[in-house]
Amino acid sequence: MRVNTSNNLNKIVIILSREETRLWQVNLLERLTSAGHLIDIQHVDVPGRSRHTPDPILALESLRFGKCLATKVTPPAPSQDPTAAKLVIDLSGRLGVASAPALRVTFEGQPDFADGLTQMLANKVQPVLTTTLDGQTVGVARPMLSDWLWLSRASDDVLSGAISLLEQSVARFFADALTPLEPPAPSFPVVGFWRHYLPSLTRAAATRALERLSTRRPFYWQVAYRTVQHAGIATTTLVDGPEFTTLADDGQRFYADPFVVEHKGEEFLFVEEYPYATGKGVISVAKIARDGQASVPRCVLEEPYHLSYPQVFRHDGETFMLPESGGARRLVLYRASSFPDHWVQDTILIADRDINDATLLHRDGQFWLFGTERRGAGSPSDTMVVFSAPTLRGPWSPHKLNPIAIDSAAARPGGAFIDCDGRTFLPVQNGQKTYGGGLGLMELLRVDDDAVLFAEPVPVQPGKAWHRKGIHTLNRTGSIEVIDSAG
Repeated sequence: MRVNTSNNLNKIVIILSREETRLWQVNLLERLTSAGHLIDIQHVDVPGRSRHTPDPILALESLRFGKCLATKVTPPAPSQDPTAAKLVIDLSGRLGVASAPALRVTFEGQPDFADGLTQMLANKVQPVLTTTLDGQTVGVARPMLSDWLWLSRASDDVLSGAISLLEQSVARFFADALTPLEPPAPSFPVVGFWRHYLPSLTRAAATRALERLSTRRPFYWQVAYRTVQHAGIATTTLVDGPEFTTLADDGQRFYADPFVVEHKGEEFLFVEEYPYATGKGVISVAKIARDGQASVPRCVLEEPYHLSYPQVFRHDGETFMLPESGGARRLVLYRASSFPDHWVQDTILIADRDINDATLLHRDGQFWLFGTERRGAGSPSDTMVVFSAPTLRGPWSPHKLNPIAIDSAAARPGGAFIDCDGRTFLPVQNGQKTYGGGLGLMELLRVDDDAVLFAEPVPVQPGKAWHRKGIHTLNRTGSIEVIDSAG
């Protein structure tokens, strides 16, 4: 841990509880240090132990999963630099007076994570986290919880969101970009961790058992397409109109993440193909004939790692593909050497980062990438980051206010940007209930080097044109509209 020894505008004092320091707080210190901030550490004694005690369960689960972000750890040694700090981050859970503007985080309205965890179990909803600066709400996060069965995994999702929210608030504080926000509606405080944990565990275990009994496959997706001459889903926000045709599979694989592109007067449908036998996605293509029938998809791109989300586009007379390869920790631009069957690696745009569903926007001579990033534990679907570059091939730089949002319903892209009547919309996945549970359309209000602003997402409502409950991806080229859905 690098300790500040000189006066610096970005000096931060972080206050830790001597007895209640947890691993996520140490990870936050490391993140802020690597971002260039100079950190001083102070310890305080916080009287009165929480009545909510998840630690025995976390210790038991650690035998299977190892340490989680909620694991108690020895706090880093305190530093004694007398230089005044510009910001205090108080992670002790107390409500004292600080020597500088004080940033604090709450979990479902509770300053203590263990208390907040009890609130989440009692409320049975995705959690809401906030940051306050001297009591004024300045940041809100709604991280995605993907596993309610294992407390350690749920804790990782929540606390990864807390780290990202504090990173966001710190970046905006030093950029003078923090704005007051309306605080979320308060929830009625509850007590008794075990009283709420045991019913939650029972419900989660029963749900998991029913899922395994009802299907032989761990997950299943379907792609559908249609010809629509007038307003489509992006205009009506309703899955109505002409009926969609399902892209048939043989039961040994699923198709997902559809993108459609026109090439020399013909339409091609690119998808993620996921054979259950290999457990790894490849990129495949189907040709949509003039009678509206699609051919059987054939693989056109395979790597040693998982590929998905094949965004295909044209630029400067060439055809490119930007698939997701977050598991390989790099974002690679491919170029068609012989469309649609042969692709070559053109440029590694972003390296050493787990970027998911990166979606390209070219505006006013500048290139932008919007996606979600997973850093360590936590969900890959709830933390939006933005990058920009002067050319398609880069160099690509992260936005100074990253992360832009931590929101299970308004972070992960679900298709290419849509231009409609002079306005620009991004399809975004809604994972509030489950991954792949729905889609919204979010208008881009501003994007430049100083800010990225979106309107609230407008949910896409189910309709008679598609028999499945929700959609996860939306794209359209010309009169061909494509969607997918989980099942």
